[in-house]
Amino acid sequence: MSTGDQIEDTSAPLIEHLAELRTRILYSLAAFITAMVVCYAIWNPIFNFLTQPICHSLAERGQQCGLYLIKLQEGFFVAINISFLGGFALSFPVIAYQMWRFVAPGLYKSEKSAFLPFLVASPVMFFLGAAFAYYVILPLAFTFFLGFQQGGLDAADAANEMAAIGFQGSVQEYLSLTIKFVMAFGICFQLPVLLSLMGKAGLVSAKGLAGVRKYAVVAILVVAAVATPPDVISQVILFTVVYGLYEVSIQLVARIEKSREARMRAEGTWVDDEDWDEDEEPEETPEAKA
Repeated sequence: MSTGDQIEDTSAPLIEHLAELRTRILYSLAAFITAMVVCYAIWNPIFNFLTQPICHSLAERGQQCGLYLIKLQEGFFVAINISFLGGFALSFPVIAYQMWRFVAPGLYKSEKSAFLPFLVASPVMFFLGAAFAYYVILPLAFTFFLGFQQGGLDAADAANEMAAIGFQGSVQEYLSLTIKFVMAFGICFQLPVLLSLMGKAGLVSAKGLAGVRKYAVVAILVVAAVATPPDVISQVILFTVVYGLYEVSIQLVARIEKSREARMRAEGTWVDDEDWDEDEEPEETPEAKA
């Protein structure tokens, strides 16, 4: 066989993988564009759903729920943003499935069974984080923000020379703030999935995670300060939730380690640390004894 034939034979699998990758990307892109068009067609109901927290907070104060288009093109870009994010969320199961179909043939059966639960748990945890932000955090945050209003337009306030401070929200600003909350909590809820997957791969240990707990606290405080607006309530809640998830992750990694130890003991491949240290201890040479 010539050298040219050898090169051609070795390049064939690479071309097949690239063709498979292109097919999976095209399927994912088609699903995303289709979902994006669907969300663009119904962007008004989606936006009305997203405005329920602010409308509820305004209703409690006896105020009318109204958001305004500050710029002429603002409504169009709001519809685009909603259709983009909604399309990605709607098409994510298809995208994840296409990723799995591309990666799965290169995994062993045990690796497939180990990785698949994390692939399912990731969107579930993101949905839980987004729901927690929507139903718990957003009402608290909006109540806090609306508390800085004062006065009104009646004669008593005019006589007291009180400046009226009222809420006249921008549609795009409100959508950006809401999405920021939802995305921040959805991503932070991925922490147990990420650390458990790393523990499954042997990259982290429960003892190691517990040992860097004080550094994790500082990192979580920084994330809470950056990911949420500058109000103490949302920052404290995000820190409390993420730190709780960190502690849960330590317990999950510990369970993974116990399960791995039990399996390896049953197979006879487990080596205790004490035995390993004794085996690795070098023998004393005659010169050292002398």
